[in-house]
Amino acid sequence: MSLTETAAAPRLFIRSRALRRFLSHKLALLGVFMVALLTVVCFAGPWFLPYDELYIDLRARFAPPMTGGHIFGTDPLGRDLAARLFHAGQVSMSIGFAVMVIATTIGSVVGVVAGYYGGRVAAVLMRIVDAFLAFPSVFLLLVLAAFIKPGPAMIALIIAATSWMEVARIVEAEVKSLRDRDFVQAARMLGLSGRWIMFRELLPNAIGPIIVAATLTVARAILLEAYISFLGYGIQPPLPSWGNMLNGAQQYLQSAPWLAIVPGVAITMAVTGFNFIGDGLRDAFDSRTDLK
Repeated sequence: MSLTETAAAPRLFIRSRALRRFLSHKLALLGVFMVALLTVVCFAGPWFLPYDELYIDLRARFAPPMTGGHIFGTDPLGRDLAARLFHAGQVSMSIGFAVMVIATTIGSVVGVVAGYYGGRVAAVLMRIVDAFLAFPSVFLLLVLAAFIKPGPAMIALIIAATSWMEVARIVEAEVKSLRDRDFVQAARMLGLSGRWIMFRELLPNAIGPIIVAATLTVARAILLEAYISFLGYGIQPPLPSWGNMLNGAQQYLQSAPWLAIVPGVAITMAVTGFNFIGDGLRDAFDSRTDLK
């Protein structure tokens, strides 16, 4: 059995116990249900609607929910709110998952290198992390968005640029606690390269905290996208996102409150669902958590 296979065996056992802990976490299961429901509805829902997100019917302006075939009503231009909500969900959730991949990748690489080598390498890398953390993330996000043409891909890159630092800190601390373990010493004695040890031995053993951080990053990214789009610096109309739907609804809060309630509930469900999943994963990967 190879060294990697030997190290993988306890990880598989931990994962099986972690799965049981996760399945016993009621809020985590609620979060999975909420996220799954939103994902299915947003990506499959448009196929069952008679209107698309850009269809305008001025005769149906401000139609209340459940009237004229409009499940959630219409907006000031007579566009179907359900179609716009579902398409906006595709945009917002795609940005959230893209940010998760980018931020987790950057943060994991920086964290594992800093944690493994330590010394000056860690000092330089972690001071870079501290420099990014010194700027308020929302302010930095708005500055970048103001100077760069907004679009889903660019917004994802901008949010990822302000979200990888927490992952780097978590991975650096976890790798630092693992680098002197017996399996790492054995890998060094076998002459394995530092790259192999970092990415094939240490990083897989730090996967639990990384998964938790990645899940919470999705919730943060969705919230940040909604925030900057609400302020007018994010996704631009006519492309809908949950944030710019709220922006367009603020002047109709009394006359047509459903314009704000519908995207507001969607944002709340998405962020709460991912946070519940993150909490459940954190408890699941904590070996001190006993099965109930």
